Order: sequence, then C-alpha cells, then structure tokens
Amino acid sequence: MRLKRTSGRFWFGGALIGLVALALAGCTGVATREEREARRQLGTVKTSYRPDDRRPALPELTTNSPLGDFLTYAVLNRPQVEAAYYDWAASVENITVTRSLPDPQLTFQMDIQDVVASVMPGFVQQFPGPGKLRAQARAAAADSQAKYFAFESAVLQTAYAVRQSYYRLWFLDEKIQVDREMLRLLAELERIARAQNDVGQVTLQDVYRAQIEEDRLKTEVANLEDSRQPLLAQFRAALGLQRGQPDPPPPGRFEATPDLTPERVLDIAFARNPQLKAMEAEVRQAQASLDLAYKAKVPDFSLGLMADAKASPVLYRPLATVTLPVWRDKIAAEIAAAQAGERAAQARFSAAQIDLTVEFAGKSFDYREVNRNLDLLQNRLIPRARQSLEIARASYLSGKTEFFNLIDAERTLLEFRLSEIEARTQRELVLSDLSLLVAGVPPANAPLLPAKTAPVSTSSKTPSSP
Repeated sequence: MRLKRTSGRFWFGGALIGLVALALAGCTGVATREEREARRQLGTVKTSYRPDDRRPALPELTTNSPLGDFLTYAVLNRPQVEAAYYDWAASVENITVTRSLPDPQLTFQMDIQDVVASVMPGFVQQFPGPGKLRAQARAAAADSQAKYFAFESAVLQTAYAVRQSYYRLWFLDEKIQVDREMLRLLAELERIARAQNDVGQVTLQDVYRAQIEEDRLKTEVANLEDSRQPLLAQFRAALGLQRGQPDPPPPGRFEATPDLTPERVLDIAFARNPQLKAMEAEVRQAQASLDLAYKAKVPDFSLGLMADAKASPVLYRPLATVTLPVWRDKIAAEIAAAQAGERAAQARFSAAQIDLTVEFAGKSFDYREVNRNLDLLQNRLIPRARQSLEIARASYLSGKTEFFNLIDAERTLLEFRLSEIEARTQRELVLSDLSLLVAGVPPANAPLLPAKTAPVSTSSKTPSSP
C-alpha cells in the first residue's frame, strides 16, 4: 500500500514538472520593435523578390526587350543577389534568437543509501541580467540592417553589370558598323586610284596604299567581332545564366542613361548609398555591443523547482542561483574592446564618407570631361574631318594632292568616329556609376525598400559626421 502511495506521489510530482516544462515549451517571446520592423521589411521585399521562397516568373527576353526587362531578369535570377537576400533573411531570424531566453532545463536528482531515499525531478530557467537580451537584440537588428544594405548593394552591382555589358555590346556593334562603312569607302578610293593609274596619273603605289589600309581595317573588324564573345560572356554572367543555358538575345535598341544633375548626386548619395548605410548600421551594432559590455557587471540569475516524490507530503525544493561578476579585469577588457570596436566603426564610417566624396568628385569630373569631348567630336571635329576628306578626294581626282593625304584624311575621320563611340560608351558607364554605385538610386521595379522606409535606427545614438 505504501509503495502505491509513493508511486502515486512520484507520478504526481513528475506530471507536475512535465506540465510546467510543456507549458514553457509552447511559449513564445515578446518581439522587440526592431524585430517587428525587420520582419515587416523582409515581408515587403519577399513579396516581390521570393514569394513562397520561389523565384517569380522571369520576363521573356527578346531582341526588342527594353533595358528594364534585362535588369529585372538579372536581379531576380543572379545568384549573388539571392545569396545576399538570404543572408539578410537569416540575420532577421537571428534577432529572435538573440532576444530569447535560454532554453529551460529539466533536472533529476535521487538520494540513494541502501534504498532510494528521494526522487526529485525538476526544472531550471536561466535569466540573463536586466537589459542584456535587449542589448543583444539591438546588436542583431543593426546587423540585419547591414545585411539588408548588402542585399541592396548586390542589386545595384547587378544592375551596373548589366548596363556595362549592355552598353559595351551595343557600342561594339557601332564600331563594327563604322569600320565596315570605312571599308566601303576604301574600296571606292582603291577604285579611284586604279582609274588614276590606268590613265597614267599615279603609280601603283597608291593602289597598294589603299589595299594596305583595307587589310588593316579588315583585321580590326575581325578582332572586334571576336571580342564579342567575352562581352557576351559578361552579359550572360550579369543576367545570372548558368552554363548550358542559351545565350541571351542581343539588345536590338539602345536606351541611354538619363542625365543627372551632379550637384544633387552627392546629397542623394549621403542619403541612400548602400555601402554608407551598411557602415552606419555597423556603428549602431558597435554601440549596442558596448551597451552589452557595460552590462557584464550585472549578474545573471536562474530559478528552478524540484519535487521530492517520495516524501509524504510531497516536498518541493525551490532553487535560485546568481552569477558573481567578480573578475574585474575581464569586465574591463570587455568594455575596452567594445569601446575600441565602436571607435573603429565610427572611423570606418567617416572614412567611407570621405571616400564617397572623393569618388563623387572623380566621377563628376569624368562626366564633365566626356561631355566636353563628345561636344567637340560631334559638333566640330567629325564634321570638319568629313569636309577635309571630301576636299582631299576632290584634290586627288584633280591631281592637286597625293594619295597619302587622301588616306590620312580617311584615317582621321575613322579615328574621330571611333573616339566618338568610345566617348558615348564612357558617358553611359559614368552615368551608370553615378546613379547606381555612387548615388545608390535603384532601377525601376527593383525589389527594394523605398528610401523613406529603409531600415530604421535601432539606437537613439547617431554616428558622428566627419
């Protein structure tokens, strides 16, 4: 009979502890403001970028597809962007992990002499010192912001890679077209030289000079056509196409980058450049880590309860422990390390601001220079080179000039036209650089947060400006 009472008490005590453990297992923590905001932002981006963790339907690319379709295809398909997105998603989940209490522990203790004297199941819950979990959550939220801006940077880098290869492919075709036009002109000049030779006005040397120039241009065209393969490989890579997938259709129409007002670019860059924003988030993360380091002086606690199932009546034994942060040198080292980390983050942020200003100055100069060169080539040098070629041609037909002068005029026009194409290429690349990599302005329909709802600060502190 006594055995039954003991067994009943054992099972009663064990069941009570088990019910408490099950209740704790079904608990959820209280989300912080930063965590709720991070999850909302992740949900916003997920809807357009990876709904149900699947890639949405990609636009069908054709020769007549606008540049926007190529950009959308690349952003949704490129692995680098996907990797950055899931890094950000993982960092958002990590906020929940860092602000949560440690898992409770089930305990079991028995006192044994000749027989089992006591059977005590129980559980223990640890509680970090006040403010520690919140500081950890702030640091994790700041890290998730940095990861978001890394994702945004990957989107902008992808858009830039597409634009770069797109423009280079387009202007490559223009260079080939110009060379072929000049080849037709050289064929005409060779015919004129032969006609002049037939009537004894010139020697075969003029014909040979025309043939030499033709051979040179044919080789240049062959080299340009061969250079299409590496450019096409860059275009494939920018679109995220894997080995074995068919080549993308070449763009059949040209879309220029909209002009920017350089005076406003720097203000926009300081407001939304993703590299700068990521470093700003790193400063906030360092500040939260410093707050956590100061709380190393605060002890941690644990509470528990055990029940002696063999005692009659059942004996309950509450447990409580507290850590003793007595190693002052260790605490001081943690605080000093966190302070150094914050200062380093502040310095990197200031350096990034300076670098951005310098980069903007350099790109702005490149933009102004290429516009001046374009204006010179399009409005003065090329029209005059055409006139010079016509004059040289007429003079050669009338015997007033040598064929060398005619070839020189042709070569000058060719060089100016190729320089004009190269300047247009550089203009598009500089504008893409300024808008995407410096100012951080995303292309249309990019799966990013609007600038006004970019990740919020996780601390009342703000990074200092240089």
